[in-house]
Amino acid sequence: MSAPLADRLRPHDLVEFIGQAKVVSLVGTLLERGKTSGFFPSLIFWGPPGCGKTTIARIIARELDRPFHEFSAVNASIKDIEAVLGGRRPPSKPEPQSLFDAPASLQDSNAPTLPAPIIFLDEIHRWNKAQQDALLPHVEKGAVILLGATTESPSFSVIHALLSRCRVVTMHQLSEIELGVVLDRGLDAIHKTIDDEAREFLVRASAGDGRVLLNVLEIAANLSDTEEFQVADLEEALQRRQLAFDKAGEEFYNTISALHKSVRGSDPDASLYWLARMLESGQDPLYIARRVLRMASEDIGMADPQALVVANAAYDTCAKIGMPECALALAEAVIYMAKSPKSNRLYLAYGNAVKDVQEFGNLPVPLHIRNAPTGLMKSEGYGKDYDYYHSPTGTKKEGIVYLPDELADRKYL
Repeated sequence: MSAPLADRLRPHDLVEFIGQAKVVSLVGTLLERGKTSGFFPSLIFWGPPGCGKTTIARIIARELDRPFHEFSAVNASIKDIEAVLGGRRPPSKPEPQSLFDAPASLQDSNAPTLPAPIIFLDEIHRWNKAQQDALLPHVEKGAVILLGATTESPSFSVIHALLSRCRVVTMHQLSEIELGVVLDRGLDAIHKTIDDEAREFLVRASAGDGRVLLNVLEIAANLSDTEEFQVADLEEALQRRQLAFDKAGEEFYNTISALHKSVRGSDPDASLYWLARMLESGQDPLYIARRVLRMASEDIGMADPQALVVANAAYDTCAKIGMPECALALAEAVIYMAKSPKSNRLYLAYGNAVKDVQEFGNLPVPLHIRNAPTGLMKSEGYGKDYDYYHSPTGTKKEGIVYLPDELADRKYL
């Protein structure tokens, strides 16, 4: 069976690698020095799908000429990794307690020293804390070189102790120019051409993912006998434009952050765009509606109390009719929030009140505003001298204190 086009065209060295200039420079320097010093650090490659994380890990292994073992955290366990590392022991050495201990057991002067193998763990963020902890001592001792790959922020998905023993290498989605280079390589491999409109369509639909581009190209080649691809050929292969959006991962948080900050910045056009990005990618409209409720309180607050009413109505609409019908209700609410006057006074005031609660704890309630449902409580002074006062202007009457004594002069608003 022939390998997929994306795999056949995978670069075999840094010269062939497309994009990620800073990463290529860094890895190239580490490789050059590592060949003489014997040292190469453990790395975690962080970037979106199809940007070259696996490819660059394989290039590192090939250049260092080390034993290379590739795993996916989706279905691999720590025992799977230990099992393959067991094969690195010389037959003269006794069985170690842990197969991970094999390299360390070779450190006496009379035994040959084998180079530390390279473990590539794709989607390392899917391993839980206990699994990541199991890697820790072996990475620290240099028993293995760990190359991890993740689409999630390592700050949240990789334990701190492991992060401190690795270098995080950030990678980015491919630019349209770089995708064009990938496309040309793919066309040469399948002996096809493409017209300008189809080229632009495919590059944009690939959303920075070189693997998506090559997969679509290969499917199109198998669906059509034409020598030159047109948009219709690619649409048939693609079925729909790719929207790179992980409904539970980092891209999700980036996009909802963009929506919230566009609203806060009073840009209705950008707000509408980010809303459409999320909804058309299949995000739960109720999640977005809950975030809009937060916007109404956090970013608009008392500058326009009606914003909370609008946001709540949008949430109810989403709950009642769902997608796609509720999209317009959300759009109406998002635009209302974006065009409303902004004030974070409420947000800051509540935050200051919380600080006092945390600092002073449960201060006694002033006696005159305590509840006094029984005669005993009244005899103890509960509710005594309470001024039953309703302000016609909404301003506090001078001389009356409603806060605990320690906070009597506090002004939160």
